[in-house]
Amino acid sequence: MEKLKKTIKEIYANVHISGKREAAGLKQEKQVLHMLFEGNPGTGKTTVARKLASVFHDMNVLDKGHFIEAERADLVGEYIGHTAQKTRALVQRAMGGILFIDEAYSLARGGEKDFGKEAIDTLVKHMEDASNRFILILAGYPREMGHFMSLNPGLRSRFPIQLEFPDYKSEQLMDIAKGMFAEKEYQLTKEAEWKLKEIIVQQKAKRTADFSNARFVRNVIEKAIRMQAVRLVRHDHHLSTEELMKVTVADLNQEE
Repeated sequence: MEKLKKTIKEIYANVHISGKREAAGLKQEKQVLHMLFEGNPGTGKTTVARKLASVFHDMNVLDKGHFIEAERADLVGEYIGHTAQKTRALVQRAMGGILFIDEAYSLARGGEKDFGKEAIDTLVKHMEDASNRFILILAGYPREMGHFMSLNPGLRSRFPIQLEFPDYKSEQLMDIAKGMFAEKEYQLTKEAEWKLKEIIVQQKAKRTADFSNARFVRNVIEKAIRMQAVRLVRHDHHLSTEELMKVTVADLNQEE
């Protein structure tokens, strides 16, 4: 995520220098920061968007710094005019913060007669009219987002910041897994660590379209914790803290 870090540094520098320009009596304007996030499942799009809300609030880019996550059902209505009403209300709630719409291409899935087109048009209007009062982030999978943008000429250019979220490498997924276990106060045995790495590498090698990166890791971890509980509950004796924390190879044998 080097591009993300670079972008945040640029925004911080611009805010800082804009303050200096204002103090010097020079003209300064807030920049438009609407964004596109493209990446496969579990690559951190929502997590990053949520963190940006607080980061931008600390930088005085956003007045409130709250985060609103929405999907098609939150914007699209059931009759003429209802969609614009719902979308306007959602944008008003997002003022001073970030409005994050995941799987944004779902707004165009119904074709020309679908109310999703009305939601897109309403969003575009507010992006222009209130460009400095909130940040809109549209997110989704790369192929679907590309198709969505091709159906709406000129839409992509309204997002000056466009970030790609690549799939995690096996080593990165292992680091994520270790972090998740540590946060939950569990410890992998050395053998379990090797087993977990094997699971991740094998799953990555399949290159399936639905591989969910960090979500896959989280699901493996949660299953391992349940398996550990089943293993421990069989022992009718006092369990030590070490036993309660230890995750073994047996806990990672997750075949049904």
